[in-house]
Amino acid sequence: MIEVAAGLILDEAGRLLACRRPQGKHLGGKWEFPGGKVEHRESPAAALVRELEEELGVTVETGRALTPVVWDYGRGPIRLHPFVCRIVDGELHPHEHEEIRWCLKDELGQLDWAAADVPILAEWLEQA
Repeated sequence: MIEVAAGLILDEAGRLLACRRPQGKHLGGKWEFPGGKVEHRESPAAALVRELEEELGVTVETGRALTPVVWDYGRGPIRLHPFVCRIVDGELHPHEHEEIRWCLKDELGQLDWAAADVPILAEWLEQA
């Protein structure tokens, strides 16, 4: 099982950051919460901080953890560990994504989300 951390990044206005995977890559064109693989002996929260620095050029503070999601896209199972977080330093730059977008709650359902992110989004919307 591959452990993966994902960040639900909120801005001051309560908008959520959505990131679109590049065309030509696995799940290309799908929207996701940014993050990445948890390294050996690394906590999911620490992995998320590291990955978001690499992928988006920002430092985040992790907050509430949401329910982990186990999913298999046909390449073996992953366990996605989602955290609500906020940017504390840096300027957003999409190093790994085709597009990034701040979304209001009612805009989130218009995006074509990666399947593993759908239950995370649903849980966040229920609690938001």
